[in-house]
Amino acid sequence: MDFDTALQHFVNYMHYERNFSAHSIRNYGEDLEMFIKFITPPGETTPSLEATELILLREFVSSLYGRDLSKPTIKRKIAALRAFFKFCVREGWVQSNPAKLLHSPKLPIRVPRVQTPEEISTFLDRMPGGKSRQTVTSKNQRRTVDGKYPHERHIPARDRALLEFLYASGLRVSELVGLNLGDIDRTSQMLRVLGKRRKQRVVPFGDQAAAALDAYLPLRLELLAMKNPDPNYDAVFLSARARRISAYSVAQAVRKYCMLINPEWRLHPHAFRHAFATHLLGDGADLRAIQELLGHASLSTTQRYTQASIEQLMKVYDKSHPHS
Repeated sequence: MDFDTALQHFVNYMHYERNFSAHSIRNYGEDLEMFIKFITPPGETTPSLEATELILLREFVSSLYGRDLSKPTIKRKIAALRAFFKFCVREGWVQSNPAKLLHSPKLPIRVPRVQTPEEISTFLDRMPGGKSRQTVTSKNQRRTVDGKYPHERHIPARDRALLEFLYASGLRVSELVGLNLGDIDRTSQMLRVLGKRRKQRVVPFGDQAAAALDAYLPLRLELLAMKNPDPNYDAVFLSARARRISAYSVAQAVRKYCMLINPEWRLHPHAFRHAFATHLLGDGADLRAIQELLGHASLSTTQRYTQASIEQLMKVYDKSHPHS
């Protein structure tokens, strides 16, 4: 079995059997292609799978350090090699997994700076995007009394709603942009979320997110009523062209409102997920319950928020206690 064919089988395995995200599949594929290029001498053919020994893998990892790649990047590339050769063993193409003995770099424990509940609430309260204004009907399309078209007015309301949902439900940005109208139970205020590895879970959302959604949906309908090519009628959050919004657009929205509301912040969409988990933990929520809400496969992943919560508690103590 040659490397290129084995890699294609591995990509199919990740997609169809393991339900990896497109992002993970792309990264693993690029990591393995880098390895194949490394072991292929110029003008010669790639060595066979069976000829790949541990020393060759170690030389590749050493070259990664030589490129000054970050430790998380190197760790991911090693994980890709382990997963690939484990798959090859399963298929019977090699007898053992040489990548099993590779040592991954130890990553420092990073505790992200999490905004307080008051800071997040103030940030969201200062965002534009309330109820839609009264509209009048023109000959070609609907236009507001203040002169703005639906595709111009729906953006602030949409952005407020999507940020409210990031914080209210702790969604990953991929889960947020993937939401369809059928995934929202507005009566019970629950979401059906499709997470990593296509695992479904149900999470609640609060009154603030519900109010932001109610303000946005009428404008969404106005946008769909316009003559847009190939509109997406299922997606909750739409672009100005009535198509499903992208994760990049969500990140741009977060960056934009940080500049408008608090230029000192350098937030990204995942910061709201961090805040969601840390604030729940700080208010006494059970770690297992938070794990379920976040859709973490491992409790150890959720436990990272414990450290963030302790750090925040110590800052409050140092600031407030007279003998700190």
